Amino acid sequence: MAEQESVGRDWELLALTDHYHTAVAIREALREGDVADAAQGLEELIDALSRSEQRALESYLMRLMQHIIKWHVQPERRTPSWVATTRNCRRQIARLQKRYPRFTDRFIQEQAWTDCLEDAHGEAAAEMNRIEVPWMELSWQDVFETDYHLES
Repeated sequence: MAEQESVGRDWELLALTDHYHTAVAIREALREGDVADAAQGLEELIDALSRSEQRALESYLMRLMQHIIKWHVQPERRTPSWVATTRNCRRQIARLQKRYPRFTDRFIQEQAWTDCLEDAHGEAAAEMNRIEVPWMELSWQDVFETDYHLES
């Protein structure tokens, strides 16, 4: 009976759409004694959680880059909220790096930087009601170390 039920489980779909119910289904597979099915579910859940964490990191990085691009392209429109967004994105990225050690500086530079920078240009252009903005290469220092603040 347990084997019949496990055949119907689409672990990949379940893990991508609902982490909680995936964990519940894994527990149920274990209770049924279907360790192989539970192991498959666990692998899919781990993969899905990993992708979710990476999407969060990339989202914060893209938003951070977007605001830095706007900072340089539209200095006359700088606001306290831009400063706050920059600070918040940096803080959230640091938290993700602390929580998930695989998100090293090197990981960010090699796995996320290029796509996030490209997306940031598109989002910045959209927010500024432009077709595009001049391409800007951002350095690690630009993104994580430069102090962005409004002049008093």
